[in-house]
Amino acid sequence: MALKIMSITERAADEVKSIIAQSGDDDVVGVRVGVKNAGCAGMAYTLDYVKEATPGDDHVSEHGVDVYVDPKATMFLLGTQMDFKEELLGSEFTFNNPNQTGSCGCGESVMLEPADLKQLAEARASAK
Repeated sequence: MALKIMSITERAADEVKSIIAQSGDDDVVGVRVGVKNAGCAGMAYTLDYVKEATPGDDHVSEHGVDVYVDPKATMFLLGTQMDFKEELLGSEFTFNNPNQTGSCGCGESVMLEPADLKQLAEARASAK
């Protein structure tokens, strides 16, 4: 069975719905997950509002929300589960990523290895 491009927990979906509602912008249709070069470990996850799907984005629709994955990030996010946790001192989206090989001590950045291209092709084919 092929890996999913990404999955979203109900907690994460509820939080995505909440932040879209709080945006005050009726044109926001979802969020885009990506990665960028940052921090001492090398990469950080990004999350942005989406008003219109960008051609080439991988699309995940679960629990009533639409999450788009930046195609440049898909090979680093293949098989990732997006979750949301709330703790006494704060709350944040978390990413249970099988491609993550390490993280920095402060938790601001992660080390990611690209997924196998065959697995990526299979995941994209099964998502259609």
